[in-house]
Amino acid sequence: MTTAPLARAESTNSTTEEDTPISAYDIAIIGGGLVGASLACALEGFAKEHNWSIAVIEAVDVPDDVHVADSQAGAFQTSQTSAFQTSYDARSTALSWGSRHIYEQIGLWSYLAPYVAPIKKIHVSDKGHLGATRLDHRDHYVEALGYVAPNVALGRTLLAGVKKAPHVSWLCPFKVTDFSVKAERHQLTLSNAAGGQQVIEASLVVLADGGQSGLKQQLQIKDTVRPYDQHAVVCNLTMSQPHEGWAYERFTADGPMAWLPLPEPNNIALVWTVPTEQIDEISALDDEDFKQKLLQLFGFRLGDIERVGERYQYPLTLVRATEQVRPGLAVLGNAAHYMHPVAGQGYNLALRGVAELAGVLHQAAEQGEKLGDLSVLQRYQQRRRQDQDAVIGFSDGLIRLFANNNPVLGHFRAGGLMLLDRFKPAKRWFARQAMGIGGSSVRLRALASNQDVVKPYKQHRITEQQVLAKAGEQV
Repeated sequence: MTTAPLARAESTNSTTEEDTPISAYDIAIIGGGLVGASLACALEGFAKEHNWSIAVIEAVDVPDDVHVADSQAGAFQTSQTSAFQTSYDARSTALSWGSRHIYEQIGLWSYLAPYVAPIKKIHVSDKGHLGATRLDHRDHYVEALGYVAPNVALGRTLLAGVKKAPHVSWLCPFKVTDFSVKAERHQLTLSNAAGGQQVIEASLVVLADGGQSGLKQQLQIKDTVRPYDQHAVVCNLTMSQPHEGWAYERFTADGPMAWLPLPEPNNIALVWTVPTEQIDEISALDDEDFKQKLLQLFGFRLGDIERVGERYQYPLTLVRATEQVRPGLAVLGNAAHYMHPVAGQGYNLALRGVAELAGVLHQAAEQGEKLGDLSVLQRYQQRRRQDQDAVIGFSDGLIRLFANNNPVLGHFRAGGLMLLDRFKPAKRWFARQAMGIGGSSVRLRALASNQDVVKPYKQHRITEQQVLAKAGEQV
């Protein structure tokens, strides 16, 4: 089933050799998952001013009846409950305070807010060693340090935003079967299982089709790859005691584990990274043995485990594209960088890239520059490089420090956690990493007029600059 485009592409008189008409867009986003949909919503805020036409190309069919609800009660209304794609499953996504700020600017946070769990406090510890670090949202003048959003709620909220955007065409289900690089506009051939075909061209093409991007390989964009020799085990747990907004990062000899609060007061999202040589043994455990293993490593901070949900697992590798921009092309999200989940910052890093790209394109259009000019896209890459280096280095450093079972390093880590808990400047820096703030701040616009968007979430309107100022730091 194909959703009719909500935005009308520019008609051209050109055709392919087979006389297939070509539709022209300013921007084509390949991949309608969380990152691609977020970019479409961020660009829509500037699209009216610049008369942009935007195409989002998604290969996986999604319900046709998802739309934004008129009331504050829900982010979407749909009669279908089928899953979208792998990023829209039962898993959850950790959103930093900075990510909430981005969605608030776009105008979608008020829809998403009822479905997320706030992270009020964070507890970091190393099993077998004294010392721990605790972060409290009240010490940093924010409503929450971060949030945990079920992927189905996040995905459907974003999809609803895309479908209400008048300058965005939702081309689904279509797969890009041919990518022809041109001097001014790249040409894409789209096909679906029903035999349908379209040909479009765009001044700027954004690859946001995930970590297994086949198009990236076709375009011979190489990756730097560093295997961690670890697998992530992900599932939901129901505890006998409420989490009360606590998130736990627990480093153990069997790998680090994150226990994240879900909207239900006793439910937890578990992300446990285990050595690859142990993954078969862990996977073979029944729910009772798996539960006992978790309690042995984590303890009874949240009481007993009453239920273990369906378990997922996947290998962990640090991947970074060696080229993230070319003339008329930008690579975004997991296609650009895929990192260890230990700090929960992978999606937040990608979302800051979304905001930065939208801001750079807006500035370029104001200055009369072409969206696909390499100089424009290099400005974007330059602004993102420092943030990417810092976040990837921070996550990678945590893994290498805490994965080492050397007793001397164990005492060093314990002392470091105790010092971090007591030394306010270091603790403030650590909190900023968790909250996803401190970098460049891009001003975005809501994707529709005020009468079409629910008023922004009012409980907390503090800006990133105010957070830093209140913490006694210079912006």
